[in-house]
Amino acid sequence: MTDLSTGCSVNAALPSLQPVTSGERIAVLDVLRGVALLGILLMNIEAFAGPLELAFTGIDTHWQGIDYWADAFVYVFVQGKFFTLFSLLFGAGFAVMAQRAEAAGRDFAPVYLRRSAGLLLIGLCHALLVWSGDILVLYALASLPLLACREAPRSWLPWMGATVYLGGVLLMLLVGAMVSMATPQDLQKMLADAQQSIDQQRLVYGQGSWLQANGQRLHEFGVALGGMIISGPQVLGMFLLGSWFTSSGALAAPERFPRLYALLRWVALPLGLLLTLAGTYWKPYLQPGAYDLPTTAAMALVAIGAVPMCLGYLAWIVRWRVALRGLAAVGRMALTHYLLQSLLCTLLFYHYGLGAFEQVPRAWQLLLALALFAAQVAISHVWLRRFRFGPVEWLWRAMTYRQWPAMRVARAAD
Repeated sequence: MTDLSTGCSVNAALPSLQPVTSGERIAVLDVLRGVALLGILLMNIEAFAGPLELAFTGIDTHWQGIDYWADAFVYVFVQGKFFTLFSLLFGAGFAVMAQRAEAAGRDFAPVYLRRSAGLLLIGLCHALLVWSGDILVLYALASLPLLACREAPRSWLPWMGATVYLGGVLLMLLVGAMVSMATPQDLQKMLADAQQSIDQQRLVYGQGSWLQANGQRLHEFGVALGGMIISGPQVLGMFLLGSWFTSSGALAAPERFPRLYALLRWVALPLGLLLTLAGTYWKPYLQPGAYDLPTTAAMALVAIGAVPMCLGYLAWIVRWRVALRGLAAVGRMALTHYLLQSLLCTLLFYHYGLGAFEQVPRAWQLLLALALFAAQVAISHVWLRRFRFGPVEWLWRAMTYRQWPAMRVARAAD
């Protein structure tokens, strides 16, 4: 689901780029990552607790009472908003790395490509062995065209980002138009295929072994690759927008951009919410397998509304960054905790774990997510008193810089 790393710094005494030290971090990025990690968990827990095909389908009609309103809250205020924030932060981290490499006169591309390859490897392990809803593979792949945009003028980045993101939305509408031209028999087959996928996920994740789940994950990974033609441009668009936020100084020195942040808080956020509510009112429930033009048009409204809502959230988090600074620790370990969320939740819900698949009401899912995140915040503070990085961040840096970074805080002192 963001730049899950912290960038890099330069040590003039060494011939290569080195991992960033704690004193060189842009502090608000860690706070943003922490908040985004909570949003990602609130969104993803539905896909852990039941069939993936039934998650992210709007407001599910089978929920009643408080569970219905919990599902509606996530769909309107969470789903798609923190995914885009994570993506924006990945682009921001890219720009941080590029700036520091340029300032040091170092060759940036080889380091960055190793970083992308490391993320791809981590993502593949996650998608195939833990949970098929992985986002890291898509981030790794989309990071390659991001590198090609490195030389673009800074003023172009917001417009490039918006254009590329909207390109993904237009592709979604094109799919809807093509489906709408299909025969009734083809439409029925699509619905039947979706139901078959749901039944298969219930069988494997609700009753099967870990090895059977791995086989199912491999199948779902192949399906997800096809969907990247739509999600890929949306991710890349947010990468480009995040690059602008860093390169312009809007994140490092937000006090220099009062008009921008006021616009995001008081105009962008309400506008995004209005678009989201319009799409939700039009199609509150998105039936699996139904991808006709009205359905994809409603999805497009929600996808477009997610961007200004995401930016509005960013602006408010920046405003409250001092009050939220306790979340910076979990943001520094965002990659570790993202993977840990998947591991713990699949062990809780899947049959090869505690077997609570489709047993937890929607509102309780959100309470579980909040409890898990609170534990992750506490763990992060304890861990970072002794160590510089989360364990997966440390491994990722080792793959990126081709050396073992100093792990303990005492060894990292300058």
